[in-house]
Amino acid sequence: MAKKSKERDHVDRFLEEIEAELPPIDLEVEGIVDRVGGLSRRFHRLLDETVAEFGLTNGEWKVLNSLRHAGPPYRRSAGQLAERADLSTGAMTNRLDRLEGAGLVRRLPDPDDRRGVQVELTDAGRKLGEDSVSAQAAKEAVVVAALDEREKRELNVLLRRLMLEFERREQSGS
Repeated sequence: MAKKSKERDHVDRFLEEIEAELPPIDLEVEGIVDRVGGLSRRFHRLLDETVAEFGLTNGEWKVLNSLRHAGPPYRRSAGQLAERADLSTGAMTNRLDRLEGAGLVRRLPDPDDRRGVQVELTDAGRKLGEDSVSAQAAKEAVVVAALDEREKRELNVLLRRLMLEFERREQSGS
């Protein structure tokens, strides 16, 4: 069982402030939703800071990671990268231009499609991607160090149950 904390965060203060104005709703549910949303925003802001420290935008960082996750030779088609990022091919071209100009990726002719282009991580791109992921992981670990190992596992179990409920609802169209 998680330790009961007497500390109050901004969500506790907010819910107490508006409680009288709310229709009868479960304040525990509201606390969960507000905290998950607040943590998500803060983790994203932390990521934005990290990628900026490495001279990247969030979108460029995602391209480097997508290529890294492809495994050796760390290559995907430009179309695959655009699709994975939910971008137009024109927007991906601009992103790739910046990354190629910085020496982080290179474009190669697609051997299966003479009109196509394969995008490959350079050694510098792979190193920058790995270094930035490590830096972000270290920052996240500092925050999550507020929990002990048992609490981390317990929180993951609880969050997984919520995620699975969303996934079931999305699949069933509910």
